[in-house]
Amino acid sequence: MLIDVKDLYKIYNEGKESEVRALDGVTLSIDRGEFVAIIGASGSGKSTLMNILGCLDIPTYGDYILNGTHINDRSDRQLAHIRNKEIGFIFQGYNLIPALTAYENVELPLIYQGVSIFQREERVMEALKKVGMDSRWKHKPAEMSGGQQQRVAIARAIATHPPIIMADEPTGALDSKTGRHVLEILHTLNQEGSTIILITHDNGIAATAHRVVRISDGRIVADGTREEVGL
Repeated sequence: MLIDVKDLYKIYNEGKESEVRALDGVTLSIDRGEFVAIIGASGSGKSTLMNILGCLDIPTYGDYILNGTHINDRSDRQLAHIRNKEIGFIFQGYNLIPALTAYENVELPLIYQGVSIFQREERVMEALKKVGMDSRWKHKPAEMSGGQQQRVAIARAIATHPPIIMADEPTGALDSKTGRHVLEILHTLNQEGSTIILITHDNGIAATAHRVVRISDGRIVADGTREEVGL
């Protein structure tokens, strides 16, 4: 089991009148190689769940085991190390550094990992080629379209060869044609062995996943194939 969470709670202002249960007893397991969409409306808890699965936050209660490692009692530094090793992130806003070229943006997490300069060059160009951006490696974000920036962001996510790719609304800022191309890239990566966790509010995008987990009011209300979940 790659991801195993049991009875996860994320509670803000616990015990007070203003208490909010962003997650309210979530239990979820994800196997290596799955393509899972987590779907829910704004405020449903899907982003909170992604932040915990991505080791960007820790639960108030509950257990989280990621690739055999207990996450709950890890320090911020340990969580950062786990994130860098285990997870590649793709965000709606691309999160590229404006002053850096496509090459340098993709190279950055490899520098953090201590990868040698020769290996870095090979991995960066391999990742850019995989998303069709190897000819634009010298370009900065301002010189690229939104779709091109998102492809560079995907290259950055996969350059470290992480077992998990978490994509938070990755097509949200793109037109439908470019969005479809980004989803095609994610499916290709999944076929090559990556575990994909896709966060979305869009039923049509969620329906492209092999498994759909629907979350509402901090709880999982459906989990299965697109047909079983009613997409």
